[in-house]
Amino acid sequence: MKYSKKIISILSNDCSIIGKERFLNSAVLIPILFIEGTEYVLFEKRSKSVRQPGEISFPGGHLDIEKDADSQSTALRETSEELGIAKEKIEVLGRLGTLVAPMGVIVETYVGKLLIQSLNELIIDKKEVDRVFIIPLEYFVSNNPEEYNTRLELHPYAIDEKGAKYELLPVKDLGLPERYGNSWTTAKHRVLVYRTEEDIIWGITAELIFELSKRLRN
Repeated sequence: MKYSKKIISILSNDCSIIGKERFLNSAVLIPILFIEGTEYVLFEKRSKSVRQPGEISFPGGHLDIEKDADSQSTALRETSEELGIAKEKIEVLGRLGTLVAPMGVIVETYVGKLLIQSLNELIIDKKEVDRVFIIPLEYFVSNNPEEYNTRLELHPYAIDEKGAKYELLPVKDLGLPERYGNSWTTAKHRVLVYRTEEDIIWGITAELIFELSKRLRN
């Protein structure tokens, strides 16, 4: 009976991710612009000086516990910094959801409206963003992405710079099934790709815009 009441108090009816603190926690905003009656989605091409250079992404970044009260604050702050736009000109419409990527990244995703009339109002941070471009939202609602796959493998050992193998998981000492002493393959990981006139949109960015467009379509 020692822990019965405490167990009830620590449980939640809300969905939560167990071990979230062990992942790389980030947040992004899918920016929507309204220009002459048409809804556009804004994308960034990452600069060569940041992680994953040259790839297409949405504004966003890692949660900063010193600056951000929550993940929405992260998405709002990063969008403001990267696009050079005042937070007052960003209207957060809501939360799309949480994406857990197989490489150990959690992406809290929000959708927001940029209260501007043209891209000329933006002062992009060239240290992080090479350029920005827009594509009509209708394009994604009307077109499905191409779908490919990658294969993920788990290794209970690693190879050092001298070529020597060393254990990460002591399978034999722990008495685990022998098969776990070798590499094993997990399920295939879906990779979505949009070939647009502006650039190739793929990976996490493609997953997020596909999720938004799928919900709009349904």
